Amino acid sequence: MDRIYNEKIQRRTTAILLLLALALAGVVTMSAYQRAEAAAGVRLQEHLAQEVLRFHVLADSDSEEDQAVKLKVRDGVLDYLEREMPETLDAAQTAEWVREHTDEIEDVSREIVAAEGKDDTVSAAVTTCWFPEKSYGDLTFPAGNYKALRIEIGAAEGQNWWCVLYPALCFLDTTNAVVPDEGKQKLKNVLTEEEYSRVTADTEFKISWYFW
Repeated sequence: MDRIYNEKIQRRTTAILLLLALALAGVVTMSAYQRAEAAAGVRLQEHLAQEVLRFHVLADSDSEEDQAVKLKVRDGVLDYLEREMPETLDAAQTAEWVREHTDEIEDVSREIVAAEGKDDTVSAAVTTCWFPEKSYGDLTFPAGNYKALRIEIGAAEGQNWWCVLYPALCFLDTTNAVVPDEGKQKLKNVLTEEEYSRVTADTEFKISWYFW
């Protein structure tokens, strides 16, 4: 009887140890997968940062009036860039062109601010700043540092507005949030197939980005 009892205990112990080993193996595998996904997310963000120029407009305050001025400055600057900036530039050339024309961009912005009866200061610069994860239509950029044309109105303490200036992913119809196909194609051309798949993947697929 004792032998049978001991054999049962031994089998149960073996089964428990096997389950624990499988669970540990699962944890190790999941941890390795998460690290690999996190590393892939970092590499994607770093590559994207080299291939894009973002656009950031900060309002003076959150008042309805200041927010409206911010959007008019946005529209005016985008109109100016569409009219004056060559279409054949790459990301680095776009950033350089914008940097060389920040005085004109400031002038456009100040004229709009003044036309709205405001005397807020305006500053424009191409700088590197941190962006949270942000979606543009069906594209999602991971959080990280990106080079951007940054326009500050007044105290620049209000809600801000952003898009991607190069390739052209700015959209003004925030209801439909459809980005230009041409801009998406340019982005696809400079990313690997896997990177572009990550950028266009749905939210569930990109959940791994939250591990870093």
